[in-house]
Amino acid sequence: MKYPEGPSTPKILQMLQWVTDPVGYMEAAARDYGDIFNTLVLGKPRLFVSNPQALQQIFTNDTKQFTAPGDLNIHFQPLAGEYSLFMLSGTSHQRQRQMLMPGFHGDRLLSYGKLICKIASQVMNQLPPGKPFFARSAMEEISMQVILQAVFGVSSGKGQELLKQGLSSMLDIFQSPLIASLFYFPGLRRDLGPWSLSGKLIRQRQQVDEMIYAEIFSRRQQPDPSGTDVLSLLIAARDEAGEPMTDVELHDQLLALLIAGQETTATAMAWALYWVHRLPEVGAKLLAELATLDRVACAQRNPNPDPTSIFQLPYLTAVCNETLRIYPVLPVTFLRVVQESVELLGYSLPPETVLYGCIYLTHQREDIYPEPKQFKPERFLSRQYSPYEFLPFGSGVRRCIGSGLAMYEMKLVLATILSNYQLELADKRPVKPQWRGFALAPAGGVKMVMKGRRDRVKKTSGCHRIPRCHSGNAY
Repeated sequence: MKYPEGPSTPKILQMLQWVTDPVGYMEAAARDYGDIFNTLVLGKPRLFVSNPQALQQIFTNDTKQFTAPGDLNIHFQPLAGEYSLFMLSGTSHQRQRQMLMPGFHGDRLLSYGKLICKIASQVMNQLPPGKPFFARSAMEEISMQVILQAVFGVSSGKGQELLKQGLSSMLDIFQSPLIASLFYFPGLRRDLGPWSLSGKLIRQRQQVDEMIYAEIFSRRQQPDPSGTDVLSLLIAARDEAGEPMTDVELHDQLLALLIAGQETTATAMAWALYWVHRLPEVGAKLLAELATLDRVACAQRNPNPDPTSIFQLPYLTAVCNETLRIYPVLPVTFLRVVQESVELLGYSLPPETVLYGCIYLTHQREDIYPEPKQFKPERFLSRQYSPYEFLPFGSGVRRCIGSGLAMYEMKLVLATILSNYQLELADKRPVKPQWRGFALAPAGGVKMVMKGRRDRVKKTSGCHRIPRCHSGNAY
């Protein structure tokens, strides 16, 4: 059988188009070659797959017909160590994932709700009315503080500020799409001295590494059994053999969580603010739904519903899902490698074939999402999509371990902002996606203006009109 075809332009041109216009590249290739095509955007032949049935075949056979090796995720190496989940495979990956999992599920996840509410309010209160700001920067500050406190357990003081500055400086290197190409061109990852991009990144990371190891040492010396942060949990965790994580393993997992969790969630929240304010009818529906919590609270004589009530709101959930559908933060899944000859979409793929699930193209399929270019949260109210039709966090053994925290944070922050603050877009022109590191972020950062606070002290029958967080922080 024939091997899947793909763009015939030279490799360097494909790589440059992927860096400068990833959406245009994917859409053109899908238009010309369909549900599976061969691409050279990452330097070597790779298949992009966007058919849900094919994705199901791939992800349900992650350890049989296909493998999900970590050592091929080399483009994450500048930002994560060799013991992070990105880089591990097989039993090592499974061991680390099992030790990390409890920190992002159940009561542990719910315990972060009050913290998210508080941080979102604090950051937004610092924005002066009438002056423009960039939503991406504000969401980055919120997400950074949530990650530092929920994952790292650093809540205040000089240590938190130094770590925040170090991480921000390291991530800011990738603001430009051209600089983001550092991930995709191996030659640019070489250390060519402190003035080179790679050299600057390496030195910034060395500073962050020192702070993380210092915190690990301090916490091992004075363990806190009552700590609710992920680091406390990981220090106490033991694998099936009763062994703890080493300092290097702890460092690499924390670094990966700090970077990946902060960047992706901040980007998703910035996109959400953009769509809600670009489409006023969406914002109006969302405010109306948030107001229903107030009426329920009044009936229960409790003006402070807990964050779980907000997390469960259907239209809020639909808005967040549609945000992640139309421009998924990560446009492709982690790669898979064919382990034994397999037929996929009518093609016979030999062993060692490397492929990606293309999240963006799957989310743009007209047969699944009519009018896919339109932002329509209602589609998620009228239909439930399979994990192979809607997969913003990937799928299979490589599904994002922090997806629960990301959705929780996204919903609570969006609800906090909309209920408390009046914002508007400073620029009415459509915002397009561009690379920021490994994420598809809004170009320009979404420039907005703070118009003022909403009236949250007006009473109706003795109850607060605007719902409030269980911790007392107003929504």
